[in-house]
Amino acid sequence: MIFKITGFVFSLVLAVTTANAQSNATEPPKKANTRTTAEVNAAEPFDGASVEKMASQCVTLETELGAIEIAFMPEAAPEAVRNFLNLSATGAFDTTTFSRTVKDFVIQGGNLSTSEKWSAELAKRSTRTLPDEPGIIKHVRGIVSMARTDEPNSATTHFFILVGPGPHLDGKFSAFGTVTKGMEVADAINQAPAEGEKPAKPVKINRAVVNPCKK
Repeated sequence: MIFKITGFVFSLVLAVTTANAQSNATEPPKKANTRTTAEVNAAEPFDGASVEKMASQCVTLETELGAIEIAFMPEAAPEAVRNFLNLSATGAFDTTTFSRTVKDFVIQGGNLSTSEKWSAELAKRSTRTLPDEPGIIKHVRGIVSMARTDEPNSATTHFFILVGPGPHLDGKFSAFGTVTKGMEVADAINQAPAEGEKPAKPVKINRAVVNPCKK
C-alpha cells in the first residue's frame, strides 16, 4: 500500500513538473534590466540628459517681485544642474519661498517644505542628496550654487543666489548657474525686512519655468 501511494505521488509530481516546464517554455524570458511602469514614471525629465542638452536650457523663476532668469554651467556641476532642471520642470519649486536671506550676501530658496503643495512626494524628493561638485567657478555676484550642511555630499534641493561676493565658498560649494536677468529682483528679495536671516514675509516663487535659452 505504501509503495502504491508513493508511486502515485511520484507520478503526480512528475506530471506537475512536466506541465510547469511546458508552461515556462512558452513564456518569453524576462530581461534583467526591465523597469516597471512605476519606475519609468518616476524618472525625471532631465535624467540622462547630456551636458549639451542641459546647457541649452534656462530657468525663469517667476517670483512675487519679478522674474529671475538663470543659465547653467553643467560642464562644471552636471548633477547640480540636472537636479535644478528636474525640480523646475516637475513643478517642485512652484509656490516655495526664499526662506533665508543674508544682507548683501545671499538669498536662499529651494526649501520644498515651504511649498503650498507640500506632500509626501515632495518630502521624499527633498531627501535625495547630491555629490559635491566644487570647481573653479568663483562665487561672485549673480552666481547660483547649491546649499548644504557641514557634512559632505549633503546638498538636496536648497540653492542660493549671491548678491555679493563669497570668496570663502570657492572650492567648497557647487556653483552651477548664473543669473542672466533679474538681479534687481534678487536685490529686492535680499533687502526686504527680516529678523536675522529669516524674512519677515518670505517672497514666493509662483512658478519655475524651463525653456530653451534665448540666443
